Amino acid sequence: MARVLVIGGGIAGLWAAVKATDAGHAVELVTKTELAEGNTRYAQGGIAAALFPDDSAERHFADTIEAGAGLADLAAVRVLVDEGPDRVRDLIRFGVAFDRGESGLERGLEAAHSRARILHAGGDATGAAIEHALVATVRRRKVEIAEQTMLVDLLVESGRVVGALLLGASGRVVERRADAVVLATGGSGCLFLHTTNPAVATGDGVAAAWRAGARVADLEFTQFHPTALAAPGTPLISEAVRGEGAVLRDASGRRFMLDVDGRGELAPRDVVARAVWRRSLEQGGSPVLLDATAIGGTELARRFPGLDAVVRAAGLDWAREPIPVTPAAHYAMGGVATDLDGRTSLPGLSAVGEVARTGVHGANRLASNSLLEAAVFAERAVRAITASERSDRHSAAASPMAGMPRGGSEAQGTTPVERDELRALMWRRVGLERDGAGLAEASARLEAWHAPEPVDRRSAEDRNLLDLARLTVAAAQARRTSCGAHFRTDDHDAATATDATTWEHPTPTPLEREAA
Repeated sequence: MARVLVIGGGIAGLWAAVKATDAGHAVELVTKTELAEGNTRYAQGGIAAALFPDDSAERHFADTIEAGAGLADLAAVRVLVDEGPDRVRDLIRFGVAFDRGESGLERGLEAAHSRARILHAGGDATGAAIEHALVATVRRRKVEIAEQTMLVDLLVESGRVVGALLLGASGRVVERRADAVVLATGGSGCLFLHTTNPAVATGDGVAAAWRAGARVADLEFTQFHPTALAAPGTPLISEAVRGEGAVLRDASGRRFMLDVDGRGELAPRDVVARAVWRRSLEQGGSPVLLDATAIGGTELARRFPGLDAVVRAAGLDWAREPIPVTPAAHYAMGGVATDLDGRTSLPGLSAVGEVARTGVHGANRLASNSLLEAAVFAERAVRAITASERSDRHSAAASPMAGMPRGGSEAQGTTPVERDELRALMWRRVGLERDGAGLAEASARLEAWHAPEPVDRRSAEDRNLLDLARLTVAAAQARRTSCGAHFRTDDHDAATATDATTWEHPTPTPLEREAA
């Protein structure tokens, strides 16, 4: 039996905790705020899987590859689409009540899917339904849970991760030892001024893994969702609304997406997001309009009850008039690089969910593949931990604090980082469209800042955001051509458009030094 530390309380972390407990491991699950908070809870559209007679894993595979703009890892996508249906059936067994009609499970269509294959629950509350069911399952398993507990750094000894330093609810940094650590800390949408993500999404896992010496990859690929409501908080307006027939119009009322792409509003997200962004700029900054009036008020309220309430709370009646929308940072395609079993370049450390870069999404995530990826690869990660435990047990016993990782940012810059300035800089220079001059400016400004010591949640998050911002800018500078969500207006070297970019901590790990 291994001691498994799972860090994160979304679908990836909850799944890993349940499966590791069922495999006989001693599991502790820690989560930054309360257990139900995180991106999973806010997922509206649904979960994609080839479950219906007119669909197939091959079609889902082809759609995912096409959306990924040539950078998706074929083996990872094959795992996703082949194992995905079984993970959805597991969710049903865990108690997720997907919406049903007279003929069985209801399904929706979303951008870049060739078939309607998106399962949803509560209309537009799929993530909340999954989170609720998995939290209940975890509690029934009597998993040890620590809420209000944030990852500060990973503990590394002799090149192996043996635990983590955590900022507990008491405000003290505490050490947790483990035979295996599973990172499931989610994404980094708060790196940008405008985001659909909750406030917890500050890239903690990616930054901590990089500081510990783990390989990270594809950080230049941030997905910007095309349709966040242009209102305080930029709440997400699900792609499923466009799947049901809503269209995008400019300020004059003209539907413009068909001029950009033959698939119109259901083109891949990067295509739609840039088109919305450009049309807004052409209009002097006024937002593009999402016209859902043809769907009708009754159907909007039935199919999208949560969104209907959000839109009306903003003082808008989308059944009668188009609503203003704008792109916003939504999802990180890059992260901690893993193999097909969630293993990172550091022994003892796995990564699952949005914190991981499995290669499934390539340069642009296919809609509703994120929840599926989290379930599929969390399942595989636990299996790999169990197999490793049986074949080669590792003892994590060591002296306290002996594995403190090396910091990545404390010695750089002279000006204290201001979070709002950092987020505004990233939005302006590393957003939907980028160029060499803007990236150089961003790099110089980021290098002039330094992060505080991580003594509380705010300071720990600021350190992570600064580290991640620097890495993201460096990755964007290295990829000098446009690809998927990474769009450079000064694209000049198409020969390297599909070269993967990876970034590692400059100081080699002990194992790397020994190998050298």
